[in-house]
Amino acid sequence: MAFPGSTVEDVAVPHTGVTRIAPSQGWVSLELGELWRYRELLVFLAVRDIKVRYKQTVLGVAWAVLQPVATALIFALVFGRLAKLPSGGLPYVVFALAGLVVWSFFSAAFDGAANSLVSNGSLVSKVYFPRLCVPIAAVVASFIDFLIGLVVLVPVMAGYQVWGGLRILLLPIFIVLAFAAALGFALWLAPVAVKYRDVRHVIPFMLQAWLFLTPVAYSTTLLDSGWRWVYALNPMVGIVEGFRWSLLGIDVAITGPALISAGIALTVLVGGALYFRRKERTLADVL
Repeated sequence: MAFPGSTVEDVAVPHTGVTRIAPSQGWVSLELGELWRYRELLVFLAVRDIKVRYKQTVLGVAWAVLQPVATALIFALVFGRLAKLPSGGLPYVVFALAGLVVWSFFSAAFDGAANSLVSNGSLVSKVYFPRLCVPIAAVVASFIDFLIGLVVLVPVMAGYQVWGGLRILLLPIFIVLAFAAALGFALWLAPVAVKYRDVRHVIPFMLQAWLFLTPVAYSTTLLDSGWRWVYALNPMVGIVEGFRWSLLGIDVAITGPALISAGIALTVLVGGALYFRRKERTLADVL
């Protein structure tokens, strides 16, 4: 049996049929059909990650609510009341909480998926299955926290009478893009984290810097119009602003940044998946 990322060729040897398994050349196929056949394993891994995350905790899933809410209150005090940053005409608490809900999902999904291979080293090194299942399951597990945060955001919006109207129909687009961005960047880093274990220490610092390079605590209206196109090269810019635009109805030009961010997020996802599959066949040996 050949492993993914390898080719099988028959070699004529006197009196013996020999099957040679050789590394493939160039980029390998994503083999999405195989991923679909292992969908039950993917669901199992996602459910297991959710259970492990809140096992033996006092507050359980309430942590998915406390983190964005507490951070939003701190932002409201520091950036809203003291620094008096503009919030697009919206109450700053709603403005910050909406940004933090989608950012928290991206941050947790990216961190969990990037370290997922190392966390599941004993499984990856002993049993064959499409390794893509592991990082995808980590992102799916974080998505449950996002849904919980979204449930908390809705009554806050109702309390401040903030609503995006029919724009909310486009909200799933920005949620899918956040999913794609988190998974895409994680697929590039996950194989690197297997070989270089200090990557897991770099990721929190990277995410902290990334947070302040993303309009979570502030609006893109603070930037000159000429720089906004450069700023949109950060895919989370269009995703966070688009999330607010569709959910809160904030008045901001979203088409250009959203298209740029969408293009980058999808490019990173496809490239990351190809790179991941290319490195997949050596993961068990390194782990």
